[in-house]
Amino acid sequence: MRRLVLLVAAVLMLGLGLGLSAAGSEAAAPRPAMVTLIQAVPGADVGVWVDGRKVARSAAVGAVLGPFELAPGTHDVVFEGGDLTVESTLDVAAGDTSDVVLHLPAEVGGDPVISSYLAPTGPIGPDKARVMLAHTATVAPADVEVDGKTVFTNIANGEFADADVPAGTIEVALLPSGTTADPILGPLDVTLEASTLSMIYAYGNPRDGSMNVISHTTTLAPDGSVRPSRIDTGSAGLATAPVTEIPGPGPEGSGRLPFAAAALVVVGAALLLPPRRRGHRPPRRTPG
Repeated sequence: MRRLVLLVAAVLMLGLGLGLSAAGSEAAAPRPAMVTLIQAVPGADVGVWVDGRKVARSAAVGAVLGPFELAPGTHDVVFEGGDLTVESTLDVAAGDTSDVVLHLPAEVGGDPVISSYLAPTGPIGPDKARVMLAHTATVAPADVEVDGKTVFTNIANGEFADADVPAGTIEVALLPSGTTADPILGPLDVTLEASTLSMIYAYGNPRDGSMNVISHTTTLAPDGSVRPSRIDTGSAGLATAPVTEIPGPGPEGSGRLPFAAAALVVVGAALLLPPRRRGHRPPRRTPG
């Protein structure tokens, strides 16, 4: 009877372990991508759809929509308003952060286009900020000056460049590529907070005075931020030496291994224990 009870306990523990493993698999589902939609066409008011779902009824120039969580894979994006309809597909991977921008092409009078930009969201050093500047204006390739120094050259419509700079206020200007002529845009004072990414889009047409910028920011992780592998417990507790953490199993093994091992121990104990013998109890005598 005792062996049967132990075997039943082992089966129950195995079942619980498999259940937790399934829950762990669900918890380890791919992270969604984060997508921000930006309207950079002067004078246009458009509706915006993602995979057939309307996310904005009337987005004017300068609108920053989202971010929206999208599952890894391919998605349909549509901007539509008046005589304007622009459709595109967007491929995203798990954990991506990206911007989708509706903007004018380089040629004057051209139809609006959609460009996507994967955000450079890697860790950043202390007291630094990251700038990503994209050319989405109706102008020829341009150079970018920061504090009077050329840092990006020959950026064409739809292209971008990024750099890490000291946090604080910087002066940014956009100039015709290879020249020292008057800026197409700026100089503009831009304040950058430490440990942030600023996504900046130059848009419009200098001929009609519509040149401007759209920007939004996101927080970055500090450079070198890693989980500690040793924790010093100090002298006040029971442990006086540093405690070394042992990495647990990966997501696929979470929950299953400990319960399976425990179940095997129970099964082994059940098989190794000698059978319990029923002794003969003498009849109880009643004093006569």
